[in-house]
Amino acid sequence: MKCLVILLLTSLAAHAAAPAPVASPATPQAQPPASAYKLEASVDRAAALYKKGEPVACTITLTKEGKPVSDAEVTWTFSKDGLPPYENGKAMLKAGKVTATGKLDEPGFLQCRASFRETPTSAPITALAGAGIEPEAIKPSMPVPDDFETFWSAQKRKLASVPINPRLTPQASPSKTVEVFDVQADCVGAPVSAYFAKPAGAKPKSLPAILFVHGAGVNSSGLAASASWAANGALSMNMNAHGIPNGKPPEFYKSLAEGELKDYRFVGRDDREKNYFLGMFLRLVRAIDFLASQPEWNGKDVIVFGSSQGGYQAFAAGGVDERVTLICAGVPAGCDHTGIAVKRVNGWPKFIASLPGAEPDPKVLQTVRYFDNVNFATHTHAKEAVVTVGFIDTTCPPTSVYAAYNALPIKKQIYNDVKSGHANSPAAMKVMNDAAVKAIKAAAKP
Repeated sequence: MKCLVILLLTSLAAHAAAPAPVASPATPQAQPPASAYKLEASVDRAAALYKKGEPVACTITLTKEGKPVSDAEVTWTFSKDGLPPYENGKAMLKAGKVTATGKLDEPGFLQCRASFRETPTSAPITALAGAGIEPEAIKPSMPVPDDFETFWSAQKRKLASVPINPRLTPQASPSKTVEVFDVQADCVGAPVSAYFAKPAGAKPKSLPAILFVHGAGVNSSGLAASASWAANGALSMNMNAHGIPNGKPPEFYKSLAEGELKDYRFVGRDDREKNYFLGMFLRLVRAIDFLASQPEWNGKDVIVFGSSQGGYQAFAAGGVDERVTLICAGVPAGCDHTGIAVKRVNGWPKFIASLPGAEPDPKVLQTVRYFDNVNFATHTHAKEAVVTVGFIDTTCPPTSVYAAYNALPIKKQIYNDVKSGHANSPAAMKVMNDAAVKAIKAAAKP
């Protein structure tokens, strides 16, 4: 029999057969005022995949209240996933559409950003389309540091010297068949803070275990999310990203987000011993320590499941914890931080600004290599990975995601979410969820 630990991004609702996770963006985006105009862009292949130097035709359409707009000007910019080289163009629409053509002469992503202004002074309405140019040939921007494994082994030894000291406080359960607890467990720095749920009366070594980890932001762990998977026959744990108390009023988390945890993503970006994500990733190991200590866990497999910052944690857990066997990472953050060193875009948390012509701080450039999914991928202990990528994601750009995905030396699959930005479409989430459910079912077999 196999058993599983899954780390997931955010909350879910219970589902009759298998709970279905829902991804959310890494950072909330302000929404522009509603407009009667709708601008869209799409490339000429459904799969949006091309060879180097092959022309990519991007059709730009504009409608007003559902009707094609003529005699209006649109502009566009082709770029290397948002960075130079840039190729600009403009044209008058005919029957509401125009086609622009661009190309990219290296593996990467060609981005087409279209724009329309109702008046010369009005805010632009924009649309994006993306095309993968031999994306599976994208290489890491820098090599793995020589002491990468040594560094993380030393951090894990520090963690091992701290007793787990778990504190379980029973919680009101949404199901009579599920027991739920608030769990606090000591770690290096902030503790593991989570909701842990299990089926009542489960036999020793009989259950898979599921752990959810969060995307960016400052929030409580999710009790209902944890309970929903436990109701489907698993040990379940939903852990917040910061080791903060659970179940507090919204004002508590808002105060933290605007106060001591504001811009946490930049803390220690020039010092690997003080980097904020060091503590976050050690909490992954400690969470697995807790789950592995439960008598109901059958001790075989660990699945890590998350999106955005949760996807970042999924890669990291696979890279630093030998118990991880499957990672499911949706639109993962943390990919190819040093992309700017080879004039490529990098992913959230944007330790280094992807600015044309910018020279990154050498200390930051070296530090962030120890927290890069590209390097966690190279050292992964997982046997399998499932990844999703949005072709028009500007938070975790597809160029960076593919750099990390390509570095995985294991059985893997990637879902190309061609029309998605920084979110998983229902189809993408189904791919991830199906992979987790399949593993859980395999664990239940004798």
